[in-house]
Amino acid sequence: MSIDVEIRHITPAEGNIFEDLGFAPAEAMKLKIKADLMIQLTQWMKASNLKQSDAAKLLKISRPRVSNVIHGKVEKFTIDALVDMVELTGHRVQINIS
Repeated sequence: MSIDVEIRHITPAEGNIFEDLGFAPAEAMKLKIKADLMIQLTQWMKASNLKQSDAAKLLKISRPRVSNVIHGKVEKFTIDALVDMVELTGHRVQINIS
């Protein structure tokens, strides 16, 4: 039995993987925004050497919600909730419209 490991497509760094997966453009943009915010939160936790329970206290959410952030469960969050969490880390969120 052989496993197919041929690379068929690579999304450019500035691209949107969600569009490449077939999501409608508007939905793909929302998913990318959520994913980018979750990546920022995960990087902050790692850089701060925080346990999930400590991050939960600082972000004012439950520990299972922190786990959902780390595991990229975008469907469990609104953009507003993620922006609020990022701001609690001391970072500012800016949106560029083009």
